[in-house]
Amino acid sequence: MAFAVLGLPLGVLGGVYAVAALYAGALLSLTVLGLPFVVAALVGARRLGGLHRWLVGRLLGERVTAPPPLARPSGVLARGRAVLTDPVGWRALVYLLLRLPLGALGFLTAVGLPLSAVWLAGFPLWVRLLEPGPRPVDWLDVAGVPAGLAVLALAPAVLRGLSRANRALARALLGPVRSQQRVRELELARATLLAESTDRLRQLERDLHDGTQAQLVALAITLSLADDALGELDAPGSDSPGSDSPGSDSAAAGAAPGPEVRRLRTLVDRARGQTDDTITGLRRLTRGIHPVALDGGLAEALPGLTATAPVPVTLRLDLRERPTEVIERAVYFCAAELLTNLAKHSGARTAELTARAVDGRVRLTVRDDGRGGAVIGAGTGLAGLAERLAAVDGVLRVDSPPGGPTVVTAELPSRL
Repeated sequence: MAFAVLGLPLGVLGGVYAVAALYAGALLSLTVLGLPFVVAALVGARRLGGLHRWLVGRLLGERVTAPPPLARPSGVLARGRAVLTDPVGWRALVYLLLRLPLGALGFLTAVGLPLSAVWLAGFPLWVRLLEPGPRPVDWLDVAGVPAGLAVLALAPAVLRGLSRANRALARALLGPVRSQQRVRELELARATLLAESTDRLRQLERDLHDGTQAQLVALAITLSLADDALGELDAPGSDSPGSDSPGSDSAAAGAAPGPEVRRLRTLVDRARGQTDDTITGLRRLTRGIHPVALDGGLAEALPGLTATAPVPVTLRLDLRERPTEVIERAVYFCAAELLTNLAKHSGARTAELTARAVDGRVRLTVRDDGRGGAVIGAGTGLAGLAERLAAVDGVLRVDSPPGGPTVVTAELPSRL
């Protein structure tokens, strides 16, 4: 009932706004003011659409999913183009146009039908009040009361029908378009998948560190003890494996160790070396899965990364907010890959790494004084890095003229 009563003034205001915007935009289309006026009108239509979406949810109980926010690229022309090509603003204008007749019908149903019912039911009384004197009873007097009751009973059904029409109109025009809804569903699914993958990688890293690595360390200790025991057998005066009795100690003193002992010691030494190599590789693998430094965030991880870089790196940090774990891993590995490529291919003597996390965006910039000429796609390094960033809505830009300097910038959202 409240939505129907408010429908007429809101419908009139919205309809007048939409008609004025379209009419004035058409008149001004041949002048320099045309496009700016249409851009402003579409932005206003978007906001009015948000108001109507709130009213539909509050008064009709229909929750309409809000469309994605308007893109805000850099540059006035780019922003104007984003508004003009935004389907949400145009659909909101169409909604305001169609909302006018529905609002008028809703107001007439909510207010006009009850008043009509009261008039019909009291028709004999109203006629006699307006026309004093004797008046015979006719068929209008008899049919007035049933007609008034019928109209009064019809009003709720008409209101329910108009409410369903308003809900359907809001769902069709005030929510995201089908493609935007699909994109949002895919983004949510991707964020869930990335979070689950990160959790599983963390669990794998803990299992390798606390389980497999600990067992390998224990094996290395056992092999070391076995090597010490074989060393005692090799020592002069020790019991030879071929000794028949304790009395043979004096004869075996100073004798060279038997071939079996030497062979066993060689095998133990080889097993110890292989175990140490396996432990080193496992530690490198666990650091690649999840660097321990990232537990404290990028503010702690990046200084350690630049400190071990092959060339001197100046670090500049402006991390006002902490990104999610998935984004932190992407930024960290991006920085590690860029510093590795810098040392291998650029011939740089110095470099500078800048990381900023402000207003929901993370920007990583690596600049070096090398020979330049880096291009995405020329090798697998930068191309793979661009694909990895694209998986989290990030972009990679490379500015590397021949002779340098090279500036590589990675920009991505702080949250998915």
